[in-house]
Amino acid sequence: MEKDVLVQLGILIFTLCIFYVLHSLPKQAFTKLRSKARSNNQAHRHFIQGAQFLSRARSTKTKSTTFNLAKSAVSEADMALAIEPRDPAAHILKAMAQSLMGHKTAALKSLDTALSPPAVKMLAEREKGDALYIRAELRFELNRKRRVDSAIEDLVEAVGLSPDNAKAFCLLGQCYEIRGQRDEAKNAFEAALKIEPDLKEARESLGRLGS
Repeated sequence: MEKDVLVQLGILIFTLCIFYVLHSLPKQAFTKLRSKARSNNQAHRHFIQGAQFLSRARSTKTKSTTFNLAKSAVSEADMALAIEPRDPAAHILKAMAQSLMGHKTAALKSLDTALSPPAVKMLAEREKGDALYIRAELRFELNRKRRVDSAIEDLVEAVGLSPDNAKAFCLLGQCYEIRGQRDEAKNAFEAALKIEPDLKEARESLGRLGS
């Protein structure tokens, strides 16, 4: 009799342990997932708000308004990055807004972060290609002759990842032209015009090169 009681007690304890495992651990896991989802949602909201500020900044014609809207976009990007520091999209958003404010060097640093591990691993091929083009454009603007080699390196990879980016091909042609590589420049401008036949800059550049 005493033995039966002990067996039943053991079964009860075992059942209670199973009950605890089935109910307590999933609840903890759900809490973590819910907390992460909430953080992701907050970061996403800041990113969307920043993208809206950037869009408005680009469309306005008043210099002071453009600056203030771009500054607001940077603030929203920073809040998104405070939640998700590795998010490359927020770094790219910040870079584009900083560039619009005239802070080219700071924008280049933001893009360097977006295109460096571990952030770059989160970018799709097309997104990485577009980011490389933006970085090359900034390098070209900051110092054409001194940064042309690094700009070409970015652009060659960019057009491989985003083969329909006419502006990237056009900028690549300009970089080759600065280096005196006329044939490579012509090929790049021709590739740009195949994608976008009305691209004035590429057509004028080909005319200048004698095509």
